[in-house]
Amino acid sequence: MGFLLLIFRLNTNTMQDSFQVSGNNKEALFSLKVHRGDGMALLAMNWKKGKPPVDFVGWAIEFKEPGEKSFFPINNRVSFTASNGEVDPLKKSTLVAPIQKFRWVHFPRSAEKKGKFTYRVKPVFMNKEDRLSYGEPQIVDIELARETYPGKLNVTFTRGYVSSQAFVDRFGADSIPKLLPGKSNLGLGFKTAHPEAENALAWMGFEARHAILEVVEQAIADKSAKVRVLAYDLNEPVLVSKLEKLGRRLEIIIDNSGEHGHKDSSETKAAKRLEKTAQSVLRQKMGQLQHNKVIVAKGTKVNAAVMGSTNFSWRGFFVQANNAIIVRGKKAIAPFWEVFEAYTTNTDNAPGFGGTGSAEWIKLDLKDIDAKVSFSPHAANNALLDVIMDDISTKTTSSLFYSFAFLFQTPALEKVIQQVSKKNGLFVYGISDKKAGGIKLQKPDGNVVPVFPSTLAPRKTPEPFKSEPSGGGGNRMHHKFAVIDFDKPTARVYMGSYNFSSTADRKNGENLVLIKDRRVAVSYMIEALRLFDHYHFRVAQLEAKKAKKKLVLQKPPRKKTEKPWWLEDYTNARKIRDRELFA
Repeated sequence: MGFLLLIFRLNTNTMQDSFQVSGNNKEALFSLKVHRGDGMALLAMNWKKGKPPVDFVGWAIEFKEPGEKSFFPINNRVSFTASNGEVDPLKKSTLVAPIQKFRWVHFPRSAEKKGKFTYRVKPVFMNKEDRLSYGEPQIVDIELARETYPGKLNVTFTRGYVSSQAFVDRFGADSIPKLLPGKSNLGLGFKTAHPEAENALAWMGFEARHAILEVVEQAIADKSAKVRVLAYDLNEPVLVSKLEKLGRRLEIIIDNSGEHGHKDSSETKAAKRLEKTAQSVLRQKMGQLQHNKVIVAKGTKVNAAVMGSTNFSWRGFFVQANNAIIVRGKKAIAPFWEVFEAYTTNTDNAPGFGGTGSAEWIKLDLKDIDAKVSFSPHAANNALLDVIMDDISTKTTSSLFYSFAFLFQTPALEKVIQQVSKKNGLFVYGISDKKAGGIKLQKPDGNVVPVFPSTLAPRKTPEPFKSEPSGGGGNRMHHKFAVIDFDKPTARVYMGSYNFSSTADRKNGENLVLIKDRRVAVSYMIEALRLFDHYHFRVAQLEAKKAKKKLVLQKPPRKKTEKPWWLEDYTNARKIRDRELFA
């Protein structure tokens, strides 16, 4: 590749907000803005004046963890072709295989470390002899603390990357049967046989699994603590064993709809085990499902509540893309503690529950955080689906990011998303687990392609990529959230177990949380973006396979008919908006 010419000057960064930080090197030809996510960071770059030169071939990205002296380059699996036209199958440093995108989501090795992470980004240029050189860098320091709001609210995600090159590299494409049970009713008795099982499950479960188990462990340690649980799926043996340790301090409601009600289901087996130790075990399905995933612990040392989309199951923790929020504080957890009694006194009585205070919006008492919760099933006079769709349809002013499992069940919401997507000046990115009516997701170049994680796991991929496991049957994208106007003071997030459907609204036991907070909105925006990009790249893999092409980095134009890799980012309206919005 020839010699590398290194040219850079140190600089500091300026802080607009602690969760969004920009570089301030005036000598650099580009801008850099880093957004804090939960367990991840979004880096967004943009050329300051006009278009980049034609010899610009991407970005070299390096990072340094708190307390460390050395920078480590982020690696890229896509690289330039060698002189013989072949592609090196190994990942390479972005110093020699730059990122040809104007944004990148990075998962630091230890995102929970206290202190500031440092990112150094340099533009990379290639001359006619394929030699690389580097421009002035932007350097940004940003704190990626584990908790979103320490001691008050923490947004957490599972990784959702079983179908990924990272999973294959770490644990092998054939490792799924050794890590996960083939059927849910085998979950409680399943034992992993993979030599790296502990590391694999921790990697797959990411922060969500750790944070959920932590709440239960804190309750076990606090002998004054009592725990209430609302569980849809319940087949993960580590969690069930921890719940047993609570003894008479535990009250739990477990769904018994459909297969959950069978005598050989994990939910029935878990109920029988817990009946021997717990204060109470109740089975119910409300109008259709008891679909909550809630744990609330109330004691002298621990007062915490878990909510969100993460089922307490093998798939929920280790396969699916899920989220969970943990709130802390005696007053903040009160609605989650009290809803248990509302469900208990209205077992399988949806109209009765809809008339309780738990079915209204209830403000969460969290200092400096505007958040409220409502539980389903709702009655006609306090139903929320139409209210949410109206908010998305008429009050979105900048952007909409969404990740909706089971979107295909709600044609009215599909129509709203279609309408918003057509409005000038609005940026819309989203993903669904299955094909949803008329919605086909747009790639950044404006072409319309379906992106459905449940079916998108190429077993045969073009060079230099390896075949990926599917993670078994069932959906892999299980989120239920919408992020509106993440970059505005009006930023807000809807999240929970609530599937944004009439069934979730009027029949199921659900939790729905509305948080009006930019830090939280940015975190969910990054999650939506990284999932879209993850599966959009699989579309690129499939397209390359069909065209019998290799996925490689693009060199500068050497002929009049050739174009620079970045041209569409400056000529396509959607890509222009993408480039400018985050940077």
